[in-house]
Amino acid sequence: MPQFPKGELAPADGLIPLRAAVSSIDKTFHAYVHVPYCKARCGYCDFNTYTSEEIGSSSQGTFAQTLLKEIEFSAGVLENSRIPSRKLSTVFFGGGTPTLLPAADLIAILDKLKATFGFEPELDITTEANPDSVDEEYLEQLKQAGFTRVSIGMQSAVPKVLAVLERTHNPENVSKAVSAARSVGLATSVDLIYGSPTETLDDWRQSLQAAIDLATDHISAYSLIVEEGTKLARQIKSGQLTEPDEDMHADMYELAEQMLSAAGFTNYEVSNWSKSVETRSAHNMAYWKSMDWWGYGPGAHSHVGGVRWWNVKNPAAYQDRINAAVSPALERELIDEENRNIERVMLETRIAEGIDLTWLKEKGFASNQAVSELIAEELVDAKEVFRGFITLTLKGRLLADLVVRKLIN
Repeated sequence: MPQFPKGELAPADGLIPLRAAVSSIDKTFHAYVHVPYCKARCGYCDFNTYTSEEIGSSSQGTFAQTLLKEIEFSAGVLENSRIPSRKLSTVFFGGGTPTLLPAADLIAILDKLKATFGFEPELDITTEANPDSVDEEYLEQLKQAGFTRVSIGMQSAVPKVLAVLERTHNPENVSKAVSAARSVGLATSVDLIYGSPTETLDDWRQSLQAAIDLATDHISAYSLIVEEGTKLARQIKSGQLTEPDEDMHADMYELAEQMLSAAGFTNYEVSNWSKSVETRSAHNMAYWKSMDWWGYGPGAHSHVGGVRWWNVKNPAAYQDRINAAVSPALERELIDEENRNIERVMLETRIAEGIDLTWLKEKGFASNQAVSELIAEELVDAKEVFRGFITLTLKGRLLADLVVRKLIN
């Protein structure tokens, strides 16, 4: 399991310091719903997820009702903390596999969010889905309830790669799920993972082409990270599998940019490509622009103003706290201005529009020497610098962390 950052104990009443209300005035508000259930645990995954054998089916059956109570609790916290009242701009159901729950459960949660906060016009409402867990009837129910997009966990089109990742879905069901989503009027996205042990460049090319052939609106491609504590990490440590190769990762990323660009996709964030501005993930853009969001569910993270907190991970502990009308938050951290500015640099340099150079200099970042070096090393776009923005080149995307270090030091 991932280790949460160290913070102070979160208060039982969940109240947010007054200064956060000031920080929230110009921010949009968003909801993330974490559904922590999966049919099986993938060997590479360190997300906060549980199988029915690990947690018991009763918790899964009562999950939606528990989460509805957290929505009520959150509304009280925001009001009592004097946070400005705002309608939701996006809603995202992630996991885990949200679509393991009955469609009625997801709809009940969505309806509760709407009744509690209200929705902005043209709201982006997305759920992640395993391709084996949805069909046209299920997706039609979501569409009628207001969902706008489904993000399907494809990961790879190559059976041997899926086997290494311990993904159990039938690859043929990816195209069926995308077709079903389109047939009911939902936008679609597929997620890919590259760089797993044994995967070749030709394997990755095959997966990219399969994703392109789906005629989806959006594709995410993430480099595999071997997280400590996962089965994959243990297999590599024991020599059963080989460590992923960083140079191969770079080659795979460049191939993704080449093939996706040729297919009409545009990279708008390091790991994300879309067919148009309209088909970008508005929810993820809110993260990258440091907007406010409340994360509902076990282990979910929230960010409001200058405060970040994270819920207890275990679904039973989460349920106990909610039923006792106590905040499910385990710990929190108050983000000071310096760290908030550093986080902004880390996040906004990742998006296609880049980050404002004037703002960087006002905050003591981006020395003339650092910017000159980044241009000379072809890590940032020289033309955009003259327009007043730091934006990454293809090479810069591969070395984004290095760019950030140069900008903030």
